[in-house]
Amino acid sequence: MNYYMGMDHGTTAVSFNIIDENKKQVAYFKLNRDKLSNNEVNFKDTLSRYVDYKDIGLLAITYAMGDNISKITPIEKVKDRGIKSIEGAGKVTGGGSNVYAEIEELKIPSVVIPGMHRDSDFLDKRFRALYSHCASSEKVSLSYYAYMKYNFKNMIIADISSNSVCILVEDGAIKGAMDACIGACGFIHGPLDLEMIRNIDSGNKTANECFSHAGISKIAHVDDKVTNVKDMIIKNAVNEDEDALLAIDSLVTSVVMEIYGLYGISEKELDAIVLTGSGGTMTKPIDISGKISKKIEKIAPVYVMTEKSGAIGSSLIAYDIAVNNKKKILGIEVVD
Repeated sequence: MNYYMGMDHGTTAVSFNIIDENKKQVAYFKLNRDKLSNNEVNFKDTLSRYVDYKDIGLLAITYAMGDNISKITPIEKVKDRGIKSIEGAGKVTGGGSNVYAEIEELKIPSVVIPGMHRDSDFLDKRFRALYSHCASSEKVSLSYYAYMKYNFKNMIIADISSNSVCILVEDGAIKGAMDACIGACGFIHGPLDLEMIRNIDSGNKTANECFSHAGISKIAHVDDKVTNVKDMIIKNAVNEDEDALLAIDSLVTSVVMEIYGLYGISEKELDAIVLTGSGGTMTKPIDISGKISKKIEKIAPVYVMTEKSGAIGSSLIAYDIAVNNKKKILGIEVVD
């Protein structure tokens, strides 16, 4: 039996989803970034608990910004792992690069999914003109999962987690997105405001340091390991810490503004708004999902997916390329 696998290169962990020939889920697992970088865990050993890597028919990878490719491309044809640079992309741990190297060494049939950037001809030309980068490659994957799960051709997908990124899909193709450095705050990352620009100009901080502290962690006054930040903010909010509660409300506000912004420029009537990510799907102990939904349900019906959307979407991309010979995914060309 062949298996089809997807990888989500997230901020705090690298996650994977495996499905069989009938699209039935076989396994889902996460590898903590810090443990990967310290060689406490590795991809091959963890994968072997579920399936033999030689039985994987195709693996679809998302890696970092994905800004050096604009098509879904076989891994052997990808240069520099599909990225222009690792600079300016948040904290670098090296965990994800270890996984990419293992996949190459094992020679698993793989394709690399591009991010959304200035060279992405599938995007609306206005987004390409405005921004050098719109979203990382896992946003393609979670958008594909939303498309396959609900079959909506016109929607906004809001991924709220360490980063917050919203994606506009029209006529079944990705048209634009707002990345964490230009739009809504996440738990860790966010746009640079005037104070941060001044800190950069004065040499007190690098731009990347500011970006990595521009999320709602700055409001909650939480400065810890990337993997701990969200849980600490939520814990403090549950304990009715005023700064943490303000941080959550501010997160909701910034995400709602971003959704309304994409709605305002959409040229199609929206079928739905889909929430995902660890924040977008959270109902307990803080109902972040509900807080956002109440503010946007007047635009279109709101659906909530799982925080596993990126890995699941990647596995579905692998399946549809290998089994159904799809040549386009949400408007993105697939290279043979």
